Amino acid sequence: MSSGRENIIVGLDIGTTKICAIVGNLTEDGLDIVGIGTSPSKGLRKGVVINIEATVGAIRKAIEEAELMAGCEIKSVFAGIAGGHIKGFNSQGIIAIKNREVNADDLRRVIDAAKAIAIPMDREVIHILPQEFIIDDQDGIREPLGMSGVRLEAKVHIVTGAVASAQNIVKSCNRAGVDVADIVLEQLASSEAVLAADEKELGVALIDIGGGTTDIAIYVDGAIKHTSVLSLGGNHLTNDIAVGLRTPMAEAEKIKQAYGCCLTSMVGKTETIEVPSVGGREPRVLSRQLLAEILEPRVEEIFTLVNREIVKSGYEDLIASGIVLTGGTSILAGMPELAEQIFNLPVRRGSPQDIGGLIDVVNSPVYATGVGLVKYGSRNVEVKNFSRGQKDTFGSITKRMKEWFGEFF
Repeated sequence: MSSGRENIIVGLDIGTTKICAIVGNLTEDGLDIVGIGTSPSKGLRKGVVINIEATVGAIRKAIEEAELMAGCEIKSVFAGIAGGHIKGFNSQGIIAIKNREVNADDLRRVIDAAKAIAIPMDREVIHILPQEFIIDDQDGIREPLGMSGVRLEAKVHIVTGAVASAQNIVKSCNRAGVDVADIVLEQLASSEAVLAADEKELGVALIDIGGGTTDIAIYVDGAIKHTSVLSLGGNHLTNDIAVGLRTPMAEAEKIKQAYGCCLTSMVGKTETIEVPSVGGREPRVLSRQLLAEILEPRVEEIFTLVNREIVKSGYEDLIASGIVLTGGTSILAGMPELAEQIFNLPVRRGSPQDIGGLIDVVNSPVYATGVGLVKYGSRNVEVKNFSRGQKDTFGSITKRMKEWFGEFF
């Protein structure tokens, strides 16, 4: 890395609609965002790489743009992972500590015990996230080191993903000329950027609505309790507009961003929009209410599926501080209002918080995951500051599983 910028951390949000590289500089005062590069993403579908060449090209373009703005060379990144293949579940491990103080080795053993479960060959552990430790029936312990007892239990949240999908992300980054310092679940990264500590304590559901996927993370008592990914997102809205208004996909995306509203009651009856036609036909002038009538049922469907997922998780009564919406699609007018109707909970949009530098540039839900990856990296840079070889890039992730329990302490 360039001199004077030793504390550079880069987050690479590999999304379905855009690939975004965000460069952070870790200073004594906190984290400053010093560079940002974005590129349209053509090689992904529903959060999963389907075209390596197109993805490599987009990553390279985003990285180059970020390097230019930050004035540094990017060697390694914290890459985000999403997609319908992601599955999260809770697990528990118990070990005996025989009337002595808990040490780091005990923590490693109890985490090993918690993750000693059968995982299919085609799946890989991405995260082991500690929720709480229990010593001799005393629960709610966050930091058990140095405490005495006979029995130590650990409750953890384990996130697994398809091996092939994770390998394709690593491969794409390597071919674009950067190493992968870590693969991070996207909604975990987004929650780093947009959720306040007191929200996590009180109980909150983060809904990150991207182009191809909707990612859900539920926090209760300061720890992550549930994660899931739905293969629905903003691209479905664009597709509905293209079909409903008979307009090209690129124009449908522009119309969605400029005039989209997912609550019909918020649109004036006299408002109109000009809609380009296909095949060189004349553009038409249509009512903006018609656009809202196309968007509302689809957004309602996404929120209903999310609500079903929250109910299925069993935590719907514990998210007292409500719902936080983030991701590019959450910018759509009427999103929080419609969500409040469906969830019966307070809803707010989440933008990146507690950062310095280019705040005005990244102050949008669009950059929540990218900024979150940088924040995640800044917290784990001491543990994870290693360079990656081309050969066994993914294999070395598994070797570091045991250290990952330290992420949240």
